Amino acid sequence: MNEADPNRPYIQFEHVHKAFGEKVILDDVSFDVQPGETVAILGRSGVGKSVSLHLIMGFLKPNSGRIWVAQEDVTDYDEAEMERIRKKVTMVFQNGALFDSLSVGENVAFPLRDRRDLSEAQIYQIVDGLLEMVNVGQYRDQLPSDLSTGMKRSVAIARALAAQPQAILYDEPTTQVDPLTAHLLGDLIKKLKYQLKLTSIVVTHDMHLAAKVADRILFLHEARVAFFGTPQQMVLSDVEIVRDFLTLDSLDLDYWREGNKGV
Repeated sequence: MNEADPNRPYIQFEHVHKAFGEKVILDDVSFDVQPGETVAILGRSGVGKSVSLHLIMGFLKPNSGRIWVAQEDVTDYDEAEMERIRKKVTMVFQNGALFDSLSVGENVAFPLRDRRDLSEAQIYQIVDGLLEMVNVGQYRDQLPSDLSTGMKRSVAIARALAAQPQAILYDEPTTQVDPLTAHLLGDLIKKLKYQLKLTSIVVTHDMHLAAKVADRILFLHEARVAFFGTPQQMVLSDVEIVRDFLTLDSLDLDYWREGNKGV
C-alpha cells in the first residue's frame, strides 16, 4: 500500500453541499485532515456528522463541492473505484456491523481472508494480536450476541484494523455505553492513535472523548462549520454556539486547556 504524502491533506472537503430534498445537511462545508492526524466532528444531532463519514466512504455523493480521500478526488468515483479507496479507509459503524453468525475471532479474520496470502495459523496469530490490542482477547470464540455494546465496538475496531488501513473513521464510538466503558473506548482510540499513527476522524457528541483524542475539532451547527481548530482554541472561542455547547456539557475546561499530553 502506497504511503500518504505528508505534505498534502489525506481527507479534504472543499465547499461541500449535501441535501435530502429541501433539508440541507451540509452547507458549504470545508475542512481537511492531515496524514496521521485525528479530527473530531462535534455538533448536536442532525447536523451532518455521520453524513460526512458516509460521503467520505462514498455511500453518499455531494450535491456540489469536491471530496478528497486518500489524497484522491473521489467526488465522481464509481462503486468499483470506491472499493479500492475503502481498502485504505475503513469505518467503525455505530452498531458495530458485526456478523452475528460468526464468532468474534471469525469477524476479525474476515478481512484477512480476502488477502489469500495467509495461512490459517498466520490469520489467527494476527486475530489474537488485534483482540489483545483492544482488550477483548478472551472473547475470541464467543458470538457477538454474547457481548456488551462496548465490547462489540472494540471487536469492530479490531476488525477494521485487520484490513491494515491508512485511515479509520469512528461513528459515535461511545454512544449508548456506560461512562466507564466510554472512558475505556476513548483510551483505546487514543492508544491506537499513538501506536499506529493512523489518520482518523471521530464523529461524536462526547466532548471529553474529543478532548482526549483530537488534534483538531470541527464543530458543525445548522449545516455549516461554526469552528475548526484545536481543543485549546475551542475553549477560547468567542463563537456563541460553541460557548453554549461547552457550558451545557459542563465540561472541565482546564482539561481542554491542558490538551492532549501523552497516552
